[in-house]
Amino acid sequence: MNCWQGLEDIPIKFEPSVVTIGNFDGVHAGHQQILQSVADQGQRYGLNTVALTFDPHPLQIVAPEKVPETLTSIEQRVELIGQHGVDNVVILPFTRQLANLSPEQFSEQVLAGRLNAHLVIVGSNFRFGYNHAGDVEQLVAVGSQLGFEVEVARTVFIKGKAISSTWVRSLVRQGQMREARYLLGREFSLRGTIVKGEGIGSRLTVPTLNLVPQSQVLPGDGVYITLMTEPGSSFCRESITNVGFRPTFNGQHRTVETFLLGELGEKNPGSIELKLLHRIRSEKKFQSAQLLKEQIQKDVQVAKRYFTRLHAVSRTSAFIP
Repeated sequence: MNCWQGLEDIPIKFEPSVVTIGNFDGVHAGHQQILQSVADQGQRYGLNTVALTFDPHPLQIVAPEKVPETLTSIEQRVELIGQHGVDNVVILPFTRQLANLSPEQFSEQVLAGRLNAHLVIVGSNFRFGYNHAGDVEQLVAVGSQLGFEVEVARTVFIKGKAISSTWVRSLVRQGQMREARYLLGREFSLRGTIVKGEGIGSRLTVPTLNLVPQSQVLPGDGVYITLMTEPGSSFCRESITNVGFRPTFNGQHRTVETFLLGELGEKNPGSIELKLLHRIRSEKKFQSAQLLKEQIQKDVQVAKRYFTRLHAVSRTSAFIP
């Protein structure tokens, strides 16, 4: 898969393409439906396939007070898009100049011009151009003038409600990992770098890895059963993770701390990904570090029983936590 950092990076003689456009934050099941349609149509007609996304989020430029927190970093978003059969991801830097393009100008300069679009696939609520003036109907009209067709992808519903990034964010913030998994088609995960902590856990409770996440949306405060992986490695380590303020130690900042159920090895990894499977309990303040340590040991036993069931079921069928 090719990743182009802006229109100027795209080859001048770009092959005729099937294009989709969106922020794709979270790359949830609704996004995946559109990406699959792009891949299928590209294969059917022998066309190049393109996902066009933006960085930063368009609202960061046009309405900063309304910009949502992100579920995925731009790097993770590109990787997830690439898992769904698209040949090219174009990251279009969203600027005031781009925001001021009319629907006609955007279609002519970007879609028909640089991307050589022959087919554009979008969701039914797609809006584009200055002040979101353009909709699907206008895209169809402009496309007929510029020589590309437009297809509206089927909306994906769960329990009668359309899947959206907003819905996923809400579930994650509430700690509803099972429900978020249904919408995402995978476990919600946090990626980031490991930083040195204050050493409180090593001295008083249990040693932890301290994660600085790349994405902005964090699960609701509490203790979670998690799987930890390292970049470039297929090996998963079972773990539990606390998200919150460490009230027992009067913490002032929100942290993500992971305790491995097995041995880590000789040195800490520089970066990790945490897959959040299940919320065990809320974060609470304990009267002493010893009481907290005893509770962590109970949490570990809950996690071990969970993983025992997981492994037993996964040997015979797909497991949905």
